[in-house]
This record gives sequence, structure tokens and C-alpha cells, in this order.
Amino acid sequence: MSDTLQKLARVLEERKQADPTNSYVAGLYHKGLDAILQKVGEEAVETILAAKGDSPEHLVGETADLWFHTLVMLAQRGLGPEPVLAELERRFGLSGLEEKAARGES
Repeated sequence: MSDTLQKLARVLEERKQADPTNSYVAGLYHKGLDAILQKVGEEAVETILAAKGDSPEHLVGETADLWFHTLVMLAQRGLGPEPVLAELERRFGLSGLEEKAARGES
């Protein structure tokens, strides 16, 4: 499953060098981090609204948009999916309460 994320991460890195007039992602990079963060926020809201609806297909589509734009955000910050996957792996098997306590959250 993570192979898809890794392939997408490679393409997102390549788009950093692309012409912003020919690539949506290059255009986002060209606009800067604030534009990317705004897009992540928009997609998060759309995902929440889709979750309240009755269409599983719509929810899957909006979640894919959110994940995609989150990967763009990570790439803009010089990160790929690997550290996020590693963090999820680290947390696997911990209860949510234990994990939050280890981070000092209540």
C-alpha cells in the first residue's frame, strides 16, 4: 500500500522543477506554503462534510484529495510519507491514551 505513496512522493518532488503554468502541483509550490496550507484546510473541511453525508464514494474522493494535498505540504517542507508512516508504525499497538500520555497530552 505504501508503494503508491512512495510513487506519488517521487512525482511530487519532480513537480518542484516543473513549469507552474503546466502543472497544478508546480503552481501550488510556486504560490508557496500558505497557499498549500489553505488548500489542505479546504480539503479537510470538504472531507468532514463528506463524512456527514451518505455517499461513501464522495467521502473516499475527498479523503484522497486531503491525503494528496497533505503529501504536497510535506514535500514543500522537505518531507515525504516515510516519516509519517514510521510514526504510525511506532504508535501501532499502543492505546491512544498511552500514546497521548507519552506526548504529554491529556
